[in-house]
Amino acid sequence: SGPVITSETLMKIADAVRKSQPTIDRTGGLHAAALFDSTGTISMVREDIGRHNAVDKVIGASVMAKSVPLTQYGLFCSGRLSFEIIQKAVMARIAFIAAVGAPSSLAVETADVLGITLVGFLRDGKANVYTHAHRIEM
Repeated sequence: SGPVITSETLMKIADAVRKSQPTIDRTGGLHAAALFDSTGTISMVREDIGRHNAVDKVIGASVMAKSVPLTQYGLFCSGRLSFEIIQKAVMARIAFIAAVGAPSSLAVETADVLGITLVGFLRDGKANVYTHAHRIEM
């Protein structure tokens, strides 16, 4: 499960999310979490001072909308990827996670064991693919 996305589309996700953040230009200090599909379309963005809270808002809004499980979406995060963010994604059945920051070693290990595609340092036209690259078409 999980979206299969081209590497070209993947490289555009961070910019697409940034353009969907209404508050970042005024404050300069908010994290974002977003859901994206296999075409790179951003279906939901939530902002918060904390990256964990932004993820909670995206998943919570999806629960409230009765649109879980989120197997057809990937999760984008504007910060680092921790084990806890991986846990939250797993509970929502998200199998593709990308972030502009680095993943912790425990996040990488957990994503690998659970079959999640994990991408870090998604910025400036580059990315590191840590686990399950079969969801990325080159």
